[in-house]
Amino acid sequence: MRLERFASKEDLYARAVDIIVSTKNEGATTFGLATGGTMEPLYSKICETDIDFTNCISFNLDEYVGLSAKHEQSYAYYMYKHLFHNKSFKESYLPNGLAHNPAEEMASYESLLQQHPLDFQLLGIGQNGHIGFNEPGTSFDSLTHLVTLEESTRQANARFFDSIDDVPTQAFTMGIQSIMRAKCILLIAVGEAKRDVLERVLASEYTEDVPASVLTKHPNIIILTDLQKEENEQ
Repeated sequence: MRLERFASKEDLYARAVDIIVSTKNEGATTFGLATGGTMEPLYSKICETDIDFTNCISFNLDEYVGLSAKHEQSYAYYMYKHLFHNKSFKESYLPNGLAHNPAEEMASYESLLQQHPLDFQLLGIGQNGHIGFNEPGTSFDSLTHLVTLEESTRQANARFFDSIDDVPTQAFTMGIQSIMRAKCILLIAVGEAKRDVLERVLASEYTEDVPASVLTKHPNIIILTDLQKEENEQ
């Protein structure tokens, strides 16, 4: 696990772009992508580069259940707005939030992931330690599955909706095992709200109560953060 701390978000996101460019130049063709406020500056910077993904495949971590791809708060819409409108991939996969048969949708998505192993996975981290929408208590052996979102997760995402009542209660998400199969993982953690959970991960706490703690077992993970060591830290 490699940790890099940055004094500014500008430098952090510039470094993230460099990592993605280098990974692609080294032969990566299958990219796992993430959404949320943490990723918006990154995708903006990627759109300013000449990196070409037209020979690449992308998979998104998750999608809300009950939202169509055209809904402004769906992750399909998010990806088009922030990245795909400018950087197209040969193929881009997201779970179908309106799938009539959730079990079939999850099995199909997991099958696609296994047919196209991820060279690179981009991750944010939730304040409760979730990665993707794998909430605390999710098995480290989990594959793509349907999850009921914790109230804290819905509250954190409520700023994107008109009200908390509009935030979906369920989502499809890659499982933890699905994420861990990626050859390289880049985790971005920005803002004081992420300090406590990041410190738990960095302390090598390995527990399903903090899903992100599984990342300490990954052989090739880079963590970028703008959080500096506190004065009482050695």
